[in-house]
Amino acid sequence: MPDLISALHLSAAEAALALGGLVLLMVGAFAGEKSARLVSVLSVLLLLAATALTVTGPLGQAFNGAYVADPLAVYGKALIFLSSAVAIVLGDGWMKRARIARFEYPVLIVLASAGMGMMASSGDLISLYVGIELHSLALYVLAAFHRDDLKASEAGLKYFVLGALSSGLLLYGASLIYGFTGSMRFDEIAAYAAANPSPGLIFGLVFLICGLAFKVSAAPFHMWTPDVYEGAPTPVVALFATAPKVAAMVLIARTLEGAFAGSHDQWAQVLILISLISFAVGAFGGLVQKDLQRLLAYSSIANIGYALLGIAAGTTLGVQAMLLFMTLYVIDQFGFFAILLSLSRGGRPIRRIQDFAGLRKDRPVMTLALTVLSLSVLGMPPLAGFWGKWAVFGAAAEAGYWMIGAAGLVASVVAGFYYLRIIKLMWFDPAPEGVEAIDRSPIEAKTIAIAAALFSFPLVMVALTWLEPLARAAAVGYGAG
Repeated sequence: MPDLISALHLSAAEAALALGGLVLLMVGAFAGEKSARLVSVLSVLLLLAATALTVTGPLGQAFNGAYVADPLAVYGKALIFLSSAVAIVLGDGWMKRARIARFEYPVLIVLASAGMGMMASSGDLISLYVGIELHSLALYVLAAFHRDDLKASEAGLKYFVLGALSSGLLLYGASLIYGFTGSMRFDEIAAYAAANPSPGLIFGLVFLICGLAFKVSAAPFHMWTPDVYEGAPTPVVALFATAPKVAAMVLIARTLEGAFAGSHDQWAQVLILISLISFAVGAFGGLVQKDLQRLLAYSSIANIGYALLGIAAGTTLGVQAMLLFMTLYVIDQFGFFAILLSLSRGGRPIRRIQDFAGLRKDRPVMTLALTVLSLSVLGMPPLAGFWGKWAVFGAAAEAGYWMIGAAGLVASVVAGFYYLRIIKLMWFDPAPEGVEAIDRSPIEAKTIAIAAALFSFPLVMVALTWLEPLARAAAVGYGAG
């Protein structure tokens, strides 16, 4: 009994989210659709409480090593839960305006957050798989949340089918690893792999990496991303672009740096290849896009390549760089999507890149915010995105992968074309005659957009003084407890 109490204490955040999600589901079921706003507010409060439990909770291991609470998990889960809360805030008003407000939306995000928290704290292959499937099942439903929209239904179906394929790859890799090592726990796998290296174990690891790469939409496992980003409701895409990617990146770092630290030379080659393909697909694929959400899908593919490069370095500095990069990336993404949710033109939401023409005339504040965010994602100094790329390229160069970092820098230059095209349209092209850009958002979306732009510059200069030490402590303290 004392062991069970200790384990529940360590996993209090996930337990609170799981139980709270079920309670909120009952509230919505009995109160009906009119409870959507109440459930949204309670869900945000629940995620904030889970963040507080994570940050203030003890460190250690539970459930025979299947659950690990260490500084890496704390950092990742705090970012995940806060991102999920922001996604609920962004989606609440949008869903109401689109007349698809349902209490299930925040409940699904809460349940997905419980799975993402499990991913960040996974200590063995079983908890890894349970966490991935728990969050994935909720995301499949969210992708098709707008049931009357054909593209949303198509997005949900594609995500589900390809997600099932990736789960098969992941399970096959996990079964090979278990078959060769005789253990599910990461620490025992690491000990066996160090003493008994074998091609079969590496073969299983490659399959495991392929399954995980799908979850972060890294190329060449990105085939679902553009269609899902285009078809899913915009606030759902904002969630897809942030919290699940953080959870998957932390899980990849934990799995490779923990269970296969002694096989770095083998898995680093796979990650570097995935990073290079992601650079190319993200940079060149985005050049021909006309829909902004599809463009952001290709941008996310390239950015995940940068984050994977930090992990491929195989050093504490590399994990620190990945955490810092993902934090700054998440803030920029929420700014982008908040602006998309804030504006419409000609009676419909702004979705096509051409719709931004002449935006400075009608909405100068949003134009300035989007300009700052575009330059930040591009990596223009001294904006937030520059410091994230500086960190991952620096970690790669220190590990001897400076040529790969140079390739990433070239990809950033290529990707700069589509960000600069948006800026050029807003500031220099004439607006369509008789069509005004209308501010259609509640105050929260505008606030998030402006706050993200201000964070990108100049607040990032102050924030880095405490973000860098936190990321360093998470990377150094990995495995503590």
